[in-house]
Amino acid sequence: MDFNVKKLASDAGVFFSRAMQFTEEKLGQAEKTELDAHFENLLARADYTKNWTEKILRQTEVLLQPNPSARVEEFLYEKLDRKVPSRVTNGELLAQYMTEAASDFGPGTPYGKTLIKVGETQRRLGAAERDFIHSASLNFLTPLRNFLEGDWRTISKERRILQNRRLDLDACKARLKKAKAAEAKAACEGDAVPDFQETRPRNYVLSASASALWSDEVEKAEHELRLTQTEFDRQAEVTRLLLEGISSTHVNHLRCLHEFVESQTNYYAQCYQYMLELQKQLGRFSGTFVGNAESTSPPAAATSPPAVGAATLPAVPTIPVVPTIVGVPNTVAEGVLNPNEVKPPASGTRKARVLYDYEAADSTELALLADEMITVYSLPGMDPDWLIGERGNQKGKVPVTYLELLS
Repeated sequence: MDFNVKKLASDAGVFFSRAMQFTEEKLGQAEKTELDAHFENLLARADYTKNWTEKILRQTEVLLQPNPSARVEEFLYEKLDRKVPSRVTNGELLAQYMTEAASDFGPGTPYGKTLIKVGETQRRLGAAERDFIHSASLNFLTPLRNFLEGDWRTISKERRILQNRRLDLDACKARLKKAKAAEAKAACEGDAVPDFQETRPRNYVLSASASALWSDEVEKAEHELRLTQTEFDRQAEVTRLLLEGISSTHVNHLRCLHEFVESQTNYYAQCYQYMLELQKQLGRFSGTFVGNAESTSPPAAATSPPAVGAATLPAVPTIPVVPTIVGVPNTVAEGVLNPNEVKPPASGTRKARVLYDYEAADSTELALLADEMITVYSLPGMDPDWLIGERGNQKGKVPVTYLELLS
């Protein structure tokens, strides 16, 4: 490789001279050109924007992908300009395990049915999470990353150039100051009346020559100062325009933040809806499972139907499925509850506040509205996941998970 030794030596000299000048400024041994207050505020705001944007970007990446190894992998793919491979979410992986477990336990068993339903919901949650991550990355992370890798790099480059222009300007000012001081000293020595009898005429000639030489040096320093001042002013204006563009960056990031919040709201709304539907399904399943468990148990042997009826039927109708015996009147047949025949116990009723809206599946259930107050009580032999709810003249089964029982 062909090196330009002269240019390399010149650049090294400029670097060391600027380093010395910068050190002297820090130590207060050299004058420094100060920028105006508005410009300093723009610089401070730009630094704040860069620092907080980096922190928000990194923490949002942690929020969307808690696994550090996965984040490193995505970073490498991004730097190599390659598409990040699709990754199974934790919810989808859990859904797969639940489905496989249900297949082994038996999809027709209560546990297997529940695993299938919960697994399906987990799969939907995983898909919703995938959509949220994609939307947040596209609408929020990408603009922040583009600012740091694009606009901020340009601002940093122009700020470095401005810093060099300022150092050059201060160096020219120092050079002009030294030249004027030397010129003044030479002028004082030249103004002295020479004594041609005591001193040699050569000293007077040298003083006049030095005074002329320093005058030329002052003119040259003033010319360089004017050029350096012009370059500094031009670079300061360019940097100022870029720094004022931070306001537009804030507006853009504000819009992206609104989109991120909207995506997050939709994601959590979907999750809430999926879990609400699952909760309703599990509430219905619990009654079915109890009924199935009781129906598999054979009724106690009896000598006569009337005797069996007197021994087994409670005074109040119950919700679980009970065997139907020929010739015995039964108000609860095949698990169907008649709300009009349910009598509240003399004691044991409680007030409850409804947590979520609930849509009744059939005539035996009571539809609920969030935040309303109802009276609830249980019956002997009733499924513990359900209660009897009363609202005015309306009665019906209500799921316990939708209620907040009050003392």
